[in-house]
Amino acid sequence: MQALIYRPSRRFAYAADGRQTKPQDLFSGTFVGNDDMVARVLDGRAVAQEIQEELRGEIQARLASGWPRPGLAAVLVGEDPASQVYVRNKHRACQRVGIESRIIQIPASASVDQLLLVIDQLNDDPTVHGILVQLPLPTGWPTRQVLDRIDPSKDVDAFSPINVGRLVQGRPRFLPCTPHGVVQL
Repeated sequence: MQALIYRPSRRFAYAADGRQTKPQDLFSGTFVGNDDMVARVLDGRAVAQEIQEELRGEIQARLASGWPRPGLAAVLVGEDPASQVYVRNKHRACQRVGIESRIIQIPASASVDQLLLVIDQLNDDPTVHGILVQLPLPTGWPTRQVLDRIDPSKDVDAFSPINVGRLVQGRPRFLPCTPHGVVQL
């Protein structure tokens, strides 16, 4: 079996023996010297759309059966631009499938106790079924203490020791989103 090594280039990709091939050949299902392997382009957007359509149908069916609308609260501490984009995208995805979504923004100047109070309120709120605290927290904030404060039954990132233990035992309540997304692709 001959390996194909991809070295970033606008014009060429290189086979392990140094022969050049066009980069588009890498994504068209053809490989130089290896008929066993077929390249596939992973279309994350298409998979996400398919999952969202499935979820939208499941949520509508549950609502029709009298279940409450699922609710997700995302807590964002500080002004990290990447975190803001990530949380905004989660909020939009929730809207597309029929999940009630809240974004709670807390300034970096707030105290840890203020954040813990917000988490306690979300833990006690029956309309909130899932809580996530967007990481990273500002420098110096006690991440472990903050994440441990989330009720394990609402810990959608599965960071609590209870949820990690359930995951290890093969009995997950929630699946961590990034690894699960990779598996779905």
